Amino acid sequence: MKFIFARHCKATGQEREAELTREGLQQAEELSRYLKKYPIHFTRILSSPFTRAKQSIKPFADSTGHEIVIDDRLSERKLSSKPLDDWLEILEKSFTELDQKVHDGESSKEAMDRAISLLYELMDSDEDDDTVLFMTHGNLLALILKYFDDRYGFEEWKRLTNPDLYLVERVDKSWIVKRIYEK
Repeated sequence: MKFIFARHCKATGQEREAELTREGLQQAEELSRYLKKYPIHFTRILSSPFTRAKQSIKPFADSTGHEIVIDDRLSERKLSSKPLDDWLEILEKSFTELDQKVHDGESSKEAMDRAISLLYELMDSDEDDDTVLFMTHGNLLALILKYFDDRYGFEEWKRLTNPDLYLVERVDKSWIVKRIYEK
């Protein structure tokens, strides 16, 4: 089983219902063309319920006949429901202090565990999935990558692009993480 993790295209904001920008809609079309050329057959698409994530993968799903299955476990991590002036510092610290929690927010460990539970559910199922495509968000994506390769952290999060794609696959007894998106 291989996992492809995608970060959504450029959006108008961070709210759950924030839509893609005009540039983001163009990026979604480019992402669709890129994925159709990629030498892997996708057996399933799972997406965050956030509007920007669904809009990012819709052109590909429509052109290939895939259903987009929504899973809340792919929602972006909630750092805090209250505005934080020092959010970037808090986010940076959250990559080394995984249990850190702000107000009613979600710790890195909680967000990571939420997303990884979906992966293990898929690996333990009887479904004949070869390669699953997950559409998610930057912070959660970075935490997922960190789960598989502890070298991923705040600096790697800062280098993520909109959109972005990573392949995660098991080779022998190790997980290999590789960025696969090239514009």
